[in-house]
Amino acid sequence: MLTEERKEKLVEVLQNAIQRKSYSGEEKEVAEYLKKIFIEVGYDKVETDKYGNIIGTIKGNYEGPKILLDGHMDTVPVNEEKWNKKPFAGEIIDGKLYGRGTSDMKGSLCAMLLAGAYLAKDLNKEFAGEINVAGVVHEECFEGVAAREISSHIKPDYVVIGEASQLNLKIGQRGRGEIVVETFGKPAHSANPDKGINAVYKMMKIVEKIKELPMTHHEVLGDGILELTDIKSSPYPGASVVPDYCRATYDRRLLVGETLESVLAPIQALIDEIEKEDETFKAKVSYAKGLEKCYTGHSIEGERFFPGWIYNDTDEYVQKAFNALKEIGQTPTITHYNFCTNGSHYAGEAGIKTIGYGPSKENLAHTIDEYIELDQLFKVTEGYYAILKAYLKK
Repeated sequence: MLTEERKEKLVEVLQNAIQRKSYSGEEKEVAEYLKKIFIEVGYDKVETDKYGNIIGTIKGNYEGPKILLDGHMDTVPVNEEKWNKKPFAGEIIDGKLYGRGTSDMKGSLCAMLLAGAYLAKDLNKEFAGEINVAGVVHEECFEGVAAREISSHIKPDYVVIGEASQLNLKIGQRGRGEIVVETFGKPAHSANPDKGINAVYKMMKIVEKIKELPMTHHEVLGDGILELTDIKSSPYPGASVVPDYCRATYDRRLLVGETLESVLAPIQALIDEIEKEDETFKAKVSYAKGLEKCYTGHSIEGERFFPGWIYNDTDEYVQKAFNALKEIGQTPTITHYNFCTNGSHYAGEAGIKTIGYGPSKENLAHTIDEYIELDQLFKVTEGYYAILKAYLKK
């Protein structure tokens, strides 16, 4: 399936994608390049939505399931002074292609794009269903938010997330929530603190109690996490003023079945309890809200709550992918992601049958001198080809 000519094309496409810097909100150049490639390799239709997601579609000659291969185009920023390699050159050294986004996750996105095209060409579109490949924006800021626009348009039956998995199959992940706790006081000169109400002291009360909250547990995904990540008071700097406001942010790692309401409920109960004991205590708990600008000019926004999800390894669609990979000589393990992905929307919110399968090691994401091994890149392309063929068999 993957001839030397096709391998060269894959490397060329990925190098060109790496050479186009695409921080979140700045994906336009790489999106335009991928659009050119979609058209060049024979996709029937290429669309760009209001957020700037780009979707290429190939329809088979027969009716069948819609498959969506999902890979985000955006990357986290680079401190170029700390890199030993050039982050936007796409250099190949000792069988590794270096650059920001090689593993997270332009490598898998380029592999998806070409695998879909090669399958359609090899079968002369004699398959049942539809191949959709999506280059997604703003995933690094909002896991799953831009994906909502894609799934509502495509309405896929199956989704393959291309996040790094070292060629293993992923059938779930913990979700993520960003929780904000605020306390409110009364300003006063710090020479007369009794005239005010110090919001930081009030925050200290609730922080100690939050530390004692029991965490949820899932037999596969493990324990939920609620970890304090920052505290800010106002005014800052204080300049002899008793702070009248304090804000604490918590990172909450979510398990399957946890909801917007159920996650905040224990913290709200603590607030209610302290308010009964201390009439000067005033606090609020909520989710952080994000607002970012897309390269199209539209804004993308939402609460920072991205659900967890998991499927059964015996599910037919999981076994189809598993067996397809084994038939081409790969030896995947069925496991779950340790981080959050666009699966938070597809599986966690929309209930669409989803798997993760990608090249490279999970711990290479966001690192200095990020790279992808060419062997992994080639093998994942063959894997996407095999999975698509299994799902679209007439």
